[in-house]
Amino acid sequence: MTNLFLLLAFLLASTSVIHSKYQRAVDVSGAGQNYIAIDETIWNHARPDLGDLRLTSGDTEIPYAIAVERGSFEQDRKNLTVFQQATVAGKTQFLIDMSGLAEYDHVQLKLATRNFVAHASVEGNDDPHAKNWAGLGSTILYDLSRENLGSNAMLRIPRATYRYLRINIDGPVPPADVQDAESESAEERPAVWRDVNASSTQNQSGRDSVFTFAIPDHVPVERVSFAIASPTANFRRDVDIHDDKDGWLGSGTIERVHMVRAGQKIDSEQQTVTFSANGLRTIKVIVHNGDDRPLNIDGGRLQQLERRAYFDAARPAPLQLYYGDEKLHLPVYDYAKLFQENKDAVAAQLGAESFNAAFTERPDERPWSERHPAFLWAAIIAAVLGLGAVALRSMRTAAA
Repeated sequence: MTNLFLLLAFLLASTSVIHSKYQRAVDVSGAGQNYIAIDETIWNHARPDLGDLRLTSGDTEIPYAIAVERGSFEQDRKNLTVFQQATVAGKTQFLIDMSGLAEYDHVQLKLATRNFVAHASVEGNDDPHAKNWAGLGSTILYDLSRENLGSNAMLRIPRATYRYLRINIDGPVPPADVQDAESESAEERPAVWRDVNASSTQNQSGRDSVFTFAIPDHVPVERVSFAIASPTANFRRDVDIHDDKDGWLGSGTIERVHMVRAGQKIDSEQQTVTFSANGLRTIKVIVHNGDDRPLNIDGGRLQQLERRAYFDAARPAPLQLYYGDEKLHLPVYDYAKLFQENKDAVAAQLGAESFNAAFTERPDERPWSERHPAFLWAAIIAAVLGLGAVALRSMRTAAA
């Protein structure tokens, strides 16, 4: 009975990969949760949904879960209580109740003031009535709406656990204009971006700078990143992204703001625009320069959020990854249903792609008529000729 189960398991495992055209060795260096980073070699030869990936150890199929590395926070965004807004020693001062967060490293303020630059200092304590507060740094707050150069109302501080924050704003922000505050968990996992090997050309269309990218087969792209020469002065330009048929894919803004206002230094840079494109071969990225001179852009590159196939390994061991089967069903694993990403997961190394030596073409499952169209057409023609002969004979009989 045991041998029968082993034989059945072997047949099931081999059946799932014998129609996969490609395979790659997977080097697992540690036990526990591991992952494979999906590269362009896999994208080019696997299905766009990655549903034909199969990971095996010998004759055993290893369950996995596909995850998109978008980045995350451990806790949801929290609305915070702002209270005791007042003017103290000529400065706007107020307290923020942070008790809803275990840890934090930033606070987003909601301010009604427009067109200003101010200096904000942050202090922390567990007692709102304490005399001595711990300094947590300072931030430049600004709103440059009049000049179309954006705004910043984010207080960034070292990771802290104080129950209360005390904020002092030195600048034209009256206490009544401090409306609200919110924050997120300090345990932040940034998104993982990888460059896409896409060739590009750059030209001018009137005052617009146009970048045309050729994308490899099946590779999804989600961001364009520009390299803008350092000497370029402050700027803020709108960006539109279109497909090869001029269909809209996304838009955004790139900017650089380095200036001193009201004795305070402002530094802000944004040189990326996010969007979503899958299955396209060509996209156009248009930088609208308006009536300004075109930006001195050294180049642009496309990027994608990294996709990873996570799996558990009992010990370091060589595995095999198979793909390249258009008709293989999507896998259904309990591991994927109950998957939780471990921040300490280890990256497994992929070997070079090779042709699957055990590859076998799938049997042709089309109806007989579709597999033998010549016979079908011959039968149709014969039937037409036969009907024609009968009709001609009937006509002659009727004439006689």
